[in-house]
Amino acid sequence: QVQLVESGGGLVQAGGSLRLSCAASGITFSISAMGWYRQAPGKQRELVAVITSGGTTNYADSVKGRFTISRDNAKNTVYLQMNSLKPEDTAVYYCNVQRRMASTTDIPYWGKGTLVTVSS
Repeated sequence: QVQLVESGGGLVQAGGSLRLSCAASGITFSISAMGWYRQAPGKQRELVAVITSGGTTNYADSVKGRFTISRDNAKNTVYLQMNSLKPEDTAVYYCNVQRRMASTTDIPYWGKGTLVTVSS
């Protein structure tokens, strides 16, 4: 059974930093990508950052230059370093793992989320 466990969320003042971690267990398949999404109150879930198995990264425009995603393939762990945090970064952050499928769309797996609150 696949489990994604996020950690590192919390309350921080604007301009501060946090580092999120997501450890994936029960992985018996090939992973195409790992990433972070977030959902603010009253808003849809949105992509924050993603990193492929080959190391290619992609970021939402709103976090470029402030957030950095990285992964440890051996540990099936993905990290999100968040610097220069803004109140608008406040959201529940979800870890995502994409299971690579041979001939169909990749299957997503989700963590339960970790709350990040940035005070002004």
